[in-house]
Amino acid sequence: MAVDKAGVTVATLAQDNAFGRDGVKAFGSALKKAKLVHEEYLPPATTDFTAGAQRLIDKLKDQPGRKIIWIVWAGAGNPFKIVDLDLKRYGIEIATGGNILPAMAAYKALPGMEGAAYYYFGIPKNPVNDAMVSAHYKEFKSPPDFFTAGGFSAAMAVVTALKKTGGDTNTNKLISTMEGMSFDTPKGKMTFRKEDHQAMQSMYHFKIKVDPAFAWGVPELVHEIKPEEMNIPIKNKR
Repeated sequence: MAVDKAGVTVATLAQDNAFGRDGVKAFGSALKKAKLVHEEYLPPATTDFTAGAQRLIDKLKDQPGRKIIWIVWAGAGNPFKIVDLDLKRYGIEIATGGNILPAMAAYKALPGMEGAAYYYFGIPKNPVNDAMVSAHYKEFKSPPDFFTAGGFSAAMAVVTALKKTGGDTNTNKLISTMEGMSFDTPKGKMTFRKEDHQAMQSMYHFKIKVDPAFAWGVPELVHEIKPEEMNIPIKNKR
């Protein structure tokens, strides 16, 4: 979603732990045009989001233009319950990232919600993803999650590197081979950035659609965000 635009005001809702705070820190540092006015951190086991949601509403309701609560949450609790406070009357939207399929069951109550995802099995259109999805359905009678895609991608990186080294497993040889190496994955092409070994890859801007065939809200692709569209800073030095 195009959150980072002039005239957009954002507040964040996250767990008060390393995951939540680091997620908000990364999100905030990426904003260049939008205005971040509030960060709300709640205990990871929170089940009643009323007080936190009210603080978010108070910070956003009188802001001009588009108003968005960006949710960074993992594990127990359902922060999307804050929609029960009728955020629409204040013109406040919710946005979030992709998640595992069971967690996206909460998204089914939020048709039209936008966000960004690392992977959803129905989005990438390429032979590798087709093969992985087919094999996963055959073996487990269910679609693969983003953890599956991540593991599959890591395995493909190792195989690609070993083919290039002729099977040589020397650590330094593999490092030099993988630096700058491109390889196929269920998401398409990835490249290990030489400077910090980050796997540069596409991400997906989605909008949630309700499909009775699925127990979760289905992320429909709005825009594939290519690596060259993202200015990912180099944070880890060799």
